Amino acid sequence: MKSKEIISIRNKTVVITGASSGVGRAAAEAFAQEGCNLILAARGKEALEDTVAICKSFGAFAIAIPTNVAEYKEVEHLTEKALEITGAIDFWVNNAGVMATGRFEETPVEVIDQLIKTNLLGYMHGARSVLSVFKKQGHGILINNISIGGWMPAPYGTAYSASKYGIRGMVECLQGEVSDQPDIHVVALYPSIQRSTGNMHSAKYSGLDFKIPPTAADPKKLAEEMVAMAKNPKKSKFTDWSSLLMKTAYGFFPKAVINSTSAALRLLMREDRTTDTDGNILTPSKSPMQVYGETILPVPSKKSKILMAGILAAGAIFMISKSRKPIS
Repeated sequence: MKSKEIISIRNKTVVITGASSGVGRAAAEAFAQEGCNLILAARGKEALEDTVAICKSFGAFAIAIPTNVAEYKEVEHLTEKALEITGAIDFWVNNAGVMATGRFEETPVEVIDQLIKTNLLGYMHGARSVLSVFKKQGHGILINNISIGGWMPAPYGTAYSASKYGIRGMVECLQGEVSDQPDIHVVALYPSIQRSTGNMHSAKYSGLDFKIPPTAADPKKLAEEMVAMAKNPKKSKFTDWSSLLMKTAYGFFPKAVINSTSAALRLLMREDRTTDTDGNILTPSKSPMQVYGETILPVPSKKSKILMAGILAAGAIFMISKSRKPIS
């Protein structure tokens, strides 16, 4: 049996946006352990410097470039600095993103606008800036952390869903544009909700105040998938079983899925709006600045996760088989 080829990305240069916490920090750690040169971007300088220190502890070269991806000139500056430092950009990870949850009409307009600027325009700015670099070099991989939200709507997350559907459209168009460039790749990753600090930093309105479920995916696993795409790029990948299961369920039962999840979120809404927060939409994320976030219950063991996955998968298969059964 032929052994699997070991691919090294040591001394390759990677730019990661949103690297100050959550999935971005996990990605920085993962690429640092591969021996990459890291150019790290986020709005918050202090937290970004903490990520740099972590990467350096693995023996990697790392530098912080405070950047607001919603501003194209700042993304251009990030690209120019990366080239000044290492002379090339091998991988670019579009990761910086924010989220707002609540009734659409109760979400401030400035929050909606900034969310679209950060999520959708931020990814477009990254792609617009780095693709010309890739074409001059003749190689490069653009990795886009999109989320399952690119395939199914997030209940009471209208602006977020609009941004994620938009990013998927951008990626699929760009994949066509670089189809004549064999060494330039545009990758789409579709993870489910992450057990990161993302929810803790998100904006919440309509009296919502909730924590992520303990079964949420591990952000370090997503970071490993980013590294895997840098080594062996694919057009797209659902990075965990739950994201693929959700896409499949929504594909078969779109009304049932969105109506039931929306109903569940309505149960969490309160007339008391003291929990409303703009989160990190208009200002950089605040403490905690780390990879993992708070869950509503303790994280289950690996065996429990496997059992739960099996039960959910069996239920999905049963529902799909019943929906296909001909009417007698």
